[in-house]
Amino acid sequence: MTPAAWVDAVRDAQFGSDGLLPAIVQEDGTRDVLMLAWMDEEAMRRTVEGGLVTLWSRSRREYWRKGDTSGNHLRVTSLALDCDRDALLVTVEPVAAACHTGSHSCFDSHVGES
Repeated sequence: MTPAAWVDAVRDAQFGSDGLLPAIVQEDGTRDVLMLAWMDEEAMRRTVEGGLVTLWSRSRREYWRKGDTSGNHLRVTSLALDCDRDALLVTVEPVAAACHTGSHSCFDSHVGES
C-alpha cells in the first residue's frame, strides 16, 4: 500500500476531540515499548512518507520528527491501528536511545523498584 493510500485508509480513525491519536512506539526486535506520543493525520502522513517517526507535541503545539536534534531517529517498520481505531501502534528500529533522558525507553522506571 502506498503512503497516501494508507493515510486515506485511516481517515476513519477515531481521533480525539483534539484531533489526536495516541501513538504507542514499540521496538521491532525486542518488542519493548519505547514511548507514548501523539499523532494527528498530518503527523501520520509525514511518518509514512518519510519513514521516520513524526509526532505532534502537545506542549509546544508543533510537529517534531524524533531525532532531528539528538540524532536518535526512529525508523518505521510498521504501523497498525487497534481494533477500535482509536490508537496507533508504531513499530520502529531505533537508531539510539528513544527517551530524551538517554534511556533506551521512556518506561525504564518501574513502580516498586528500589
